[in-house]
Amino acid sequence: MSEIPASMKAMVLTGHGGIDKLEYQNIPVPKPAAGQVLVQVTATAKNNTDRKAREGLYPTKKGEMTSFQMGGKPTLTFPRIQGADIAGKVVAVGEGVSEARIGERGLQDFNIYANDRTDINLTPDYYGHGADGGYAEYVALPSDQFHHIPNPELADAELAAMGMCSYQTAYHMLTSANVQAGERVLVTGASGGVGTALIQLCRIIGAVPYALSQKDKAQPLLDLGAEAVLDRSNMSTFVDRVKKETGGKPLDAVMDLVGGEMTDIFIDAMIFDMNARSTYPRLSIAGASGGNISEILWTRIYLYQVQIFGVSHGTREEANQLMTWIRDGHLKPVLHGAFKLSELHRAEEYFVNRGGNYLGKIVIVPDAQWQAHGQAFALEEGG
Repeated sequence: MSEIPASMKAMVLTGHGGIDKLEYQNIPVPKPAAGQVLVQVTATAKNNTDRKAREGLYPTKKGEMTSFQMGGKPTLTFPRIQGADIAGKVVAVGEGVSEARIGERGLQDFNIYANDRTDINLTPDYYGHGADGGYAEYVALPSDQFHHIPNPELADAELAAMGMCSYQTAYHMLTSANVQAGERVLVTGASGGVGTALIQLCRIIGAVPYALSQKDKAQPLLDLGAEAVLDRSNMSTFVDRVKKETGGKPLDAVMDLVGGEMTDIFIDAMIFDMNARSTYPRLSIAGASGGNISEILWTRIYLYQVQIFGVSHGTREEANQLMTWIRDGHLKPVLHGAFKLSELHRAEEYFVNRGGNYLGKIVIVPDAQWQAHGQAFALEEGG
């Protein structure tokens, strides 16, 4: 640890509230415990969960304001360093971890798993929420969850943009709904991190993705692999437009990141011709950007046998598969741009007020790493 400084810069969340609760501080560098690696952070992807956790927008009851706590009690305590999707380099190891890992460039599986099971994750939590994350110069992480990704064709900022918060959520949406090759899949919120991941993952498994987004983002989404892009600005004609794109066939499954009043319309696009189906209509939901409450007739759900899957995070097996696809070059980063760590307030404002040209992920780069890992991807608004 002699070459590692005693203190570091970090953006520290001091409580629930606005961006004023994020304070740029000088704090001690963590030491890796047994089974951990100390990672020098080079880039961390920004996710919507950062804002929602900070603002207490994970209610499980009406009127509640809290962070999520599926394990039975809140794990977001203060002070906390946010940032889940961490790319960086191993600079020290804890007891039981081979020193051969020092120098490895890698990507973090962001989950805090409750146990060693690889096939299920019932009480999801994550680094940046239940433990400190990557909005800092250094972070201590479980060695078995920091995956070596040597690929020289990927810049560190691009690697962070492929973080598990988006890609694993997307993959778990597909596996939960048992999406198969050849099936027609609607991807809502298609221009965001989970949406762009879904489009790529559909193509990997052989499914056909139809993207719902703004008209000005159509070509980049088509280039990414969307079969067609449906304009979300006029949802009154949505089902007719789906029929036109699919040759009159219903969607097999919907990957819903929107919620609100749109969910009922998405169901319409799956059930308009049950005789044309060979599987049950399936809807995976992992977000509610269009509203946290949807009004749906339960008779529609049970008479049409619509299967609904709530998705939060994913499993170790899925993370391992995704890391393999990244190493093998099957997944492409969709990086919108980078901000310095000291400018996280500006990055948060940009993220909330992002315009029509926004596609993919924003990454946050420690100021000391900016020239090497951030400058090439800088946004005008972010310096």
